[in-house]
Amino acid sequence: MISGLSIGEIEYIAHTLAKEWMDWDEPIPHFSTRYPNKLESCLAMPFQGIGRREFYGSLIKKGAIFFYLMIKNHPFQNGNKRIAVTSLLVFLYKNKKWLKVDNTELYNFAVWVAESSPTVKDQVVEAIGVFLRKYVVEFGL
Repeated sequence: MISGLSIGEIEYIAHTLAKEWMDWDEPIPHFSTRYPNKLESCLAMPFQGIGRREFYGSLIKKGAIFFYLMIKNHPFQNGNKRIAVTSLLVFLYKNKKWLKVDNTELYNFAVWVAESSPTVKDQVVEAIGVFLRKYVVEFGL
């Protein structure tokens, strides 16, 4: 079974890690300043479906839509790409996986997703899936 993230995990782990390790010249605002319901939507969407059929059935598909939404839905006032990256890493870790990719490449990929047009959402989510399939490894490798 694939484990998702809770609001508490995003606040405690992902947001804190992004704030501590990736604050740079643009501070990440306090977690309480997030936009109501946007984060909740980002967390719920990967696990939605009709009946017993999930829209995003695999870990890669869930991770791809989650990463896309965390960047494009802007649940935070600032730091959405940084929080999306740390949230994706926490999501993968919870599911005994990790991303074995250069930090610069991961950052540039997040920027590409952020700059993508919403009119090509499906293609971008598919590209995220390709990226994840390329770099996801078993945790600890």
